[in-house]
Formats: sequence, structure tokens, C-alpha cells
Amino acid sequence: MQWLAALAQQTPICEADALANTWRAQPCAAEKPGAYLPEPVIASAGAVDPALIENFVLASRILAHHGVLDAWGHVSIRHPGNAERYLLSRARAPALVSAEDIMEFDLGSNPVDQRGRRIFLERYIHGEVYRARPDVHAIVHSHSPTMIPFSVTGEPLRAISHIASFMCEEVPVWEIRDVGIVNGLLVANSAQGASLANRLGKGPVCLMRGHGNVVVAGDIKIAVQRALYAEVNAQQLATALSFKRPITFVSPDEAQDPKRLDDAWEVWKAEVEGGA
Repeated sequence: MQWLAALAQQTPICEADALANTWRAQPCAAEKPGAYLPEPVIASAGAVDPALIENFVLASRILAHHGVLDAWGHVSIRHPGNAERYLLSRARAPALVSAEDIMEFDLGSNPVDQRGRRIFLERYIHGEVYRARPDVHAIVHSHSPTMIPFSVTGEPLRAISHIASFMCEEVPVWEIRDVGIVNGLLVANSAQGASLANRLGKGPVCLMRGHGNVVVAGDIKIAVQRALYAEVNAQQLATALSFKRPITFVSPDEAQDPKRLDDAWEVWKAEVEGGA
């Protein structure tokens, strides 16, 4: 039967949870009995330094504070003790994420110790990018508003500001139709996640047509800086385009990582903790 084959090939999604961009092991009221998979039993890769978890939580809240993340979107980090694992919060608005919400996943995006907690449907973005990019240790998936128009118009997104010089090359656009639509524009399985990771290539940013973007970095602070200034640069570029004059983009030989990033981090931290 076709429906049974489909069930075996992908994680089943509760309709109500799909609308919330989440998946859970327990069925919702609209589901038939047995329409979900049991929680897998996976050994944990071990405890994580509380300081790293603190920065993880801050990353979500900083990006929410600046409007890069809203009620949706998510941040992850690779597990420092096992490159085959990553950490992602349970399905919760980024501004509300706490240390207790952080969960561990394998690269197949199977949760460790789920305990009935709801998890993001689009976790496959994280698992497949980590699988494809050993250099990546932090990922942000957002729907930052000014970047989306560049995903649907064919207008190239590139850096015009030095602080966004990590985008000195044109940002690629991923088209979900190329791999097949499962749940609207959401990345709902490993095949879609792998396709997105392939389109990202070795770059730091990839647009997702009509949906959002994925930003990657070697650590969580740089990922936050990139996600924040990718949006700022999109705003600046949109303004520059409105002048209808030639635009000078940042060239690869002008690109450099930001200096004194820890100073910026302290400011962002103070903003979300009420100290600035």
C-alpha cells in the first residue's frame, strides 16, 4: 500500500503540529492510533559545558530581540563531545528558550531522551548541514524579513557592508521544488535537508525560496553575528537598490571576520538581560 510505504520512508507528522512546525511522538486527537513512530532509544553523547549552553540560550534570545527570529526559527550547535550529535531546543519560541529546553539529536535528527517533548519538524536542516559540513559548529535557521524578497526575485544578495563581508560572494537560493514538496515550504525530511545542505555548499548563507535562510559558522557567536548582519545587509542593499544607481559590492579580498566580537556579544547579552 502506498501510504504504508510512505510512512516507512519518512517521519509521520501530526497535522496540527505541522502547522506549528513541530513533531511529537505522541499522536494528536486527529490522528489514528498507531500513526506515529515510537521514541528511539539513543545513548547520550554526554554533558555539555554550562557556559556553552548559556551562550546557546543567549543566541536564541539575542536574535529574537533583534527581529531575526520571531515566534519561529531556531538555533543549534554541534555537540562538543561528539561530532555526530547536535543540540537544538524543544519546539519553543526562540525568545523563551531556556537551558532546560535544550535537547540532543543524532545526525539523522532523532532525539535523545525526548520524554514526550515536542520537537521541530525542520530539525533536518541542522542534521543534514552538520553531516555535510564538518567545519560547521553552529546553525541559525530564520525567516528574517528583508532577506526573503531576495529569494523570490532573482535579485542577487551580496555584501555591501564590511560587517557583512562574509557574504562577499553571491548567496545561493535553494528551491524546494527541486527535491519535492512534502509539507509546503517546510524542510520535513532528511532528503530535503540534504538538498539544502548541498545548495549551501561551502558558503556561510543560503536563502530558501519564499521561506527564509540558513546561516552557518564555526561557533555560536559568529553564527549570531552573521545571522544578524545578513539581515542588516539585506536592508541596506534594498535601500541602495532603490537609488537606482550602480552598486559597489564588497570584494573577496576585502572580506574579514569582525574584530572584537566579544565586545559586541557583551552588548547583545546586556540588551536581552535588561542591562542596556
